[in-house]
Amino acid sequence: MNPLARIQGNAWFQAGRMAYLALFIMTLIAAASWLFSNVRQIEPDKRAVVMRFGAVSRTASAGLLLAWPEPIEQVEILPAADRVIEHHVTALLRKDIVPAWTNTGGEKSDAFAGAGYLLTGDSGVVQLDVQVYYVITDPVAFVLQGEHVLPALDRLTEHAAVAICASRDLDTILVARPEMVGNGNHIAERRERLRGDLRQGINQQLAALNTAGSNPGIEVRRVDVQSSLPPAAVDAFNAVLTASQQAEQNIASASNEAARVHQEAVQLADRALQVSQAKASEQIARASTDTATIVQLADDHSPELLWRLWRQRMPAILARAGSVTAVDPHDDAHLILPGPDRPSSQP
Repeated sequence: MNPLARIQGNAWFQAGRMAYLALFIMTLIAAASWLFSNVRQIEPDKRAVVMRFGAVSRTASAGLLLAWPEPIEQVEILPAADRVIEHHVTALLRKDIVPAWTNTGGEKSDAFAGAGYLLTGDSGVVQLDVQVYYVITDPVAFVLQGEHVLPALDRLTEHAAVAICASRDLDTILVARPEMVGNGNHIAERRERLRGDLRQGINQQLAALNTAGSNPGIEVRRVDVQSSLPPAAVDAFNAVLTASQQAEQNIASASNEAARVHQEAVQLADRALQVSQAKASEQIARASTDTATIVQLADDHSPELLWRLWRQRMPAILARAGSVTAVDPHDDAHLILPGPDRPSSQP
């Protein structure tokens, strides 16, 4: 045999052997990777549910998890029992419910005119933006329900929100009234009561699902609610608020004007009373001065002097009268006084 051919045959043999060894090593590495693919470290704030051929096999808490590779066993990583998960309920948002306001013909449609709005107990309309915070109480049930958990939570939240709004008036749901002052504690209590009732309603429906055999494996711990009004209603409320404030300003101005007028009237009345009292005092003093002589004479019991003063002053006084009739007080004779003139009788 040719030595050159022998060397070439050895070279091809060595190359095939090296390729076989490389393929064998790669196969071993791939097999080892597949065999240990489900061996993982579970974080302290998480836990795992292991399913074997689609059926739940066991649950595992934080630590090292040893599981058979897929498709023998599947591992679902879930949050721990004390970890609260936030979920934004979009089923109540108008912008997510109404995809478009125009149909194929380009005309506006009123089919979704009331979509996203809830009717209150006093026939008002309000929109709620709800954030739900829940925990996973049953990881096995949560994994079995899978993608149906969050849609079910949206529907239950929507159902509870409809019932809560129907049992309350608009002021209770909106909670805050800018035109009402001094009610901060009361507003906080009403807001907390609304959240608590909504959370209780959702949990009651989750318990009903659990009883019916469709346990989603979650429990709602907290609910945040942000209420709003339709844009047209907001404008109307702003107009009412402006009118209320203007009315309060007008009432305050009228009260101030009434107080000013009342003060001026009291001052005028006091001034008139003081002037009247001064005039009365002056007239009393003048009358006392005018009658001082007569009173003094009467006290002195001087009839002659009184008659003399009578004769001196009475003519001047009587001269001012048109007519004077003198009657003796000691005369018991009857007097005939003229009466009113009577119209003459008609013939």
